[in-house]
Amino acid sequence: MEDRYHAYMNRELELKPTETGSLDGFTFSVKDVFAIKGHKSSAGNPDYLRTHEASTENAPVIEALLQNGATLKGTTHTDELMYSLNGENAHYGTPVNPKAPDHIPGGSSSGSAVAAASGVVDFTLGTDTGGSVRIPSSYCGIFGVRPTHGAVEIKGVIPLADSFDTVGWMASDLSTLVKVGKVIIDKQIAPTEHGFSRVLYATDAWERILQQQITESLHRSLPVIKSICPMFEEIILSDEGLDRWANAFRILQAMEIWEEHKDWVEKVKPTFGPGIKDRFEWASTLKKEEYEQEFHLREKVKDRLYTLLGDDGILVIPTAPGGAPLKNLAGDELEDYRSRAMQLTCIAGLAGLPQVTLPIGEDGEGKPVGLSFIGNRHQDLQLLQFAQEVWGKLNK
Repeated sequence: MEDRYHAYMNRELELKPTETGSLDGFTFSVKDVFAIKGHKSSAGNPDYLRTHEASTENAPVIEALLQNGATLKGTTHTDELMYSLNGENAHYGTPVNPKAPDHIPGGSSSGSAVAAASGVVDFTLGTDTGGSVRIPSSYCGIFGVRPTHGAVEIKGVIPLADSFDTVGWMASDLSTLVKVGKVIIDKQIAPTEHGFSRVLYATDAWERILQQQITESLHRSLPVIKSICPMFEEIILSDEGLDRWANAFRILQAMEIWEEHKDWVEKVKPTFGPGIKDRFEWASTLKKEEYEQEFHLREKVKDRLYTLLGDDGILVIPTAPGGAPLKNLAGDELEDYRSRAMQLTCIAGLAGLPQVTLPIGEDGEGKPVGLSFIGNRHQDLQLLQFAQEVWGKLNK
């Protein structure tokens, strides 16, 4: 299989379907963090690859796809230990964004986003803890889903921060995205009987956009959204400020990351690239007892969003603050962009909510920018159905 866009860690690996089903004939690739029998995962770092054994079985989500007729083709690149939103890996290089080759693809599910955007496979699996499916989906101009936390089986996936980690998926075709969701979303979670009748437009989220052209581009979809949902309300999402929410997310995530990986880091002393090294060093200094207020804020955010959305509410926000940044930007500039992005991605992350991003907008240079819908817990399938309705009307 050709790898023109440097999306793959191992492009030769292939697993045939074990049964037939709704994904007959479909091909998919997975981020190099999923357990595949007989295969060693790198998690984007050579020292991790060197010090870990091959998996003894496939991750359940891979098994589910194989049992429904899909063929696995290859493992894709990721940022080191999944701890980035950029897609630039100091050890393995940067996958090429097919929609903006001089710009980053986004991470940490960088290779999976690029493989989906290039069309080399029908869909891809990634992971999304702090935005690692949503951001690269937006940058690469494809559809992507972060499901309700716990709605897709995550066993057999290298963890980053357990209470935030999800298995997400991406495709360049929305109907494919929906088909995959129907296979891998937990069947024991019964969808609610309510459809969406209220759209909540979070003005403080829209203020994070970097260019007026992006706002105008994304706003072109609002008449269609309003035609589907009769009630449209502008709200302020965060009384504390989305920067405060993002900082809480950053601290809570970092503490979990260090707890998960500290033994390995202290024993192996791995070589990390710029940015990743700094984040691990900072995470190692955090003490849980000093950040009780962050845990309290997380619960407050959950209560706020659960109540706000109810059974019939849907939140509409930009997926990212802009199009993909240029490759090799100065660290401070890229970190500032990452911080803005996390003020958007932390919303679903803190509350464990499902979010779907659609490639609806563009920045002033023609680079893709996604529009996102967020639903309440376990409204994943309704969210996908709503996205299909919006997309269908936009493309009549």
